[in-house]
Amino acid sequence: MWKTEYSPLKAKKKEIHSPFAGEMSGHIFFADDYFGFDDAIYPSGRLLEIISKIDKKLSELIDKIPYFISTPEIRVDCSDDAKFDVVADLAKSFKAQYETIDIDGARVLFGNGWGLVRASNTQPILVLRFKAKIELRLNKIKEI
Repeated sequence: MWKTEYSPLKAKKKEIHSPFAGEMSGHIFFADDYFGFDDAIYPSGRLLEIISKIDKKLSELIDKIPYFISTPEIRVDCSDDAKFDVVADLAKSFKAQYETIDIDGARVLFGNGWGLVRASNTQPILVLRFKAKIELRLNKIKEI
């Protein structure tokens, strides 16, 4: 897990010699058997390669991936002058009660789900996302 957006992700991948990195926006980098830059066609080829080497359908592989309900990005206006301080204050507050990852904002772990608030690096907004196993839990996390 690392900071979002293209440049920080690619730099971290290179720093730790990771064979693979990806992010929510769809940037996917492979470094094994490839040059390591972001390329949408190459991951498709790799997926086909994996499927060709196993005795399972793609649908069977997908069925094994844990399912979570998630919100789209929620964007909240916040001035560039305040956004990083707001996120730091929220992270400090949440850390008092919950396990919180503060690599790039505050990802608050609630058990069977999480909530995230981070300052956009490119716009005067806070970005929020929520994810949980069931709708009821998702709504509770959003409330908190």
